[in-house]
Amino acid sequence: MTVPTITLNNGLPMPQLGYGVFMVPDEETTAAVAEALRVGYRSIDTAAVYGNEAGVGRAIAESGIAREDLFVTSKLWVADLGYDAALAAFDTTLAKLGLDYLDLYLIHWPAPATDAYIEAWRALETLYRDGRVRAIGVSNFQPKHLSRLIAETEIVPAVNQVELHPALGNREVSEANAAAGVVTEAWSPLAHGELLSDPSVAEIASAHGVSPAQAILRWHLQSGRVVIPKSVTPSRIAENFDLFGFELTDTELAAIDALDRDGRTGPHPDQFNG
Repeated sequence: MTVPTITLNNGLPMPQLGYGVFMVPDEETTAAVAEALRVGYRSIDTAAVYGNEAGVGRAIAESGIAREDLFVTSKLWVADLGYDAALAAFDTTLAKLGLDYLDLYLIHWPAPATDAYIEAWRALETLYRDGRVRAIGVSNFQPKHLSRLIAETEIVPAVNQVELHPALGNREVSEANAAAGVVTEAWSPLAHGELLSDPSVAEIASAHGVSPAQAILRWHLQSGRVVIPKSVTPSRIAENFDLFGFELTDTELAAIDALDRDGRTGPHPDQFNG
């Protein structure tokens, strides 16, 4: 199965469905990523703070898949915001992954109290111009963080990865991203499983003969986002990839949209500083 791609604002195609390894222990990561690659995922999302970049790198090295057929994302942690610190952190990330370049590198959080994300972005611009990363972006940026970044620097982010699921539609952020030509990518796309027992989701899933998780992930895809579900269970890794044999109706999409209740599960970007 070939996963559909979304073309980023620099022309780079990014798989719309990827595999996330949020806080998977390093010793478990290699097997989990190997299984994801076996199932068919070609986009892997990690981060320095997850502590599992080395595990991801081992799985990639052992997979036999050509590097150009993979899309690898990692993220700069808030402790390394700043120009020189960001460049050094990127070198560490590449070394742990065992790669020569990244496909996408993100500032993990704006950490507004540190007032350092502008300088960090300038380092990412340098990495991009030097060809060490194919696209650069941000994560957890609110519209005001994004607009300031665009106003004060030269390269518009390609991606803004934010918490987004039926209980947290994050529509203001998505609209700001779209207006700036920035792709929205959803982390915690299933809200840690909180919505899988929702009656309306269960009804939609039943109508298509799929699981509630598959119904929600399909909602993400049809809404035009990149989505990166996480699981270490082989059957669920495969289930989360099996999203292309059915299509939700406009009514079903609207029913899932209607579950939005500002149900944030992670920190608020205005308040989180590391």
